[in-house]
Amino acid sequence: MNLLFWVLRLVAAVIMLQTLYFKFSASEESVYIFTVLKMEPWGRIGVGVAELIASVLLLIPATTLYGSLLGMGLMMGAILSHLRDLGIEVKGDGGQLFLYALIVFLCCATLSYLQREQLTRLWRR
Repeated sequence: MNLLFWVLRLVAAVIMLQTLYFKFSASEESVYIFTVLKMEPWGRIGVGVAELIASVLLLIPATTLYGSLLGMGLMMGAILSHLRDLGIEVKGDGGQLFLYALIVFLCCATLSYLQREQLTRLWRR
């Protein structure tokens, strides 16, 4: 179980961290995406900062639940943006960004489920 926990955390964090370069360097694809969403540049930078925070929280065992909840929220936004505005494929990427969002969402959802007792205690406070 501990190995699964670490694999889920690492997969989600690495995917989010590797996309930061493109967001923070204003790559053509990132600028295009956030322009279509009418959120360029503040949305691109804000989402990048939020993904950085989620990744760090995921990698710290005591804060993994918070990182997984934040990651789920961010990826739900990405998934809905693809389905509503961007399409599955963006600028010929073959749906790679959409697939990454799904993978991160599923990893974070699984992590949240695995920590459901902690989540229940948090909810009751």
